[in-house]
Amino acid sequence: MGFLDWKVVGFSTGCFLSFTYVLCVLFDLIFPGYAMYEAWIRLLPGFEWISWWSFFLGLIESFLYGIYIGLVFTPFYNLFNMKFGKQA
Repeated sequence: MGFLDWKVVGFSTGCFLSFTYVLCVLFDLIFPGYAMYEAWIRLLPGFEWISWWSFFLGLIESFLYGIYIGLVFTPFYNLFNMKFGKQA
């Protein structure tokens, strides 16, 4: 297997986290007794429950967390793949 590209990993993870964030916000609105928004308040700086501004801020921050994961995870993966990956 070749090297991973940080952009592909970052954008994929960012989209996944953004999609999950939207699902969690919808879940909180539909089932307020099981709301998870307190976790979002701790994880997303500036997030408040709930306003349009706060929703879009959380969406952007979730995506940026994915980019961060791509930037950090990909070099480690590539390094360890070179050292310990199967040689063809």
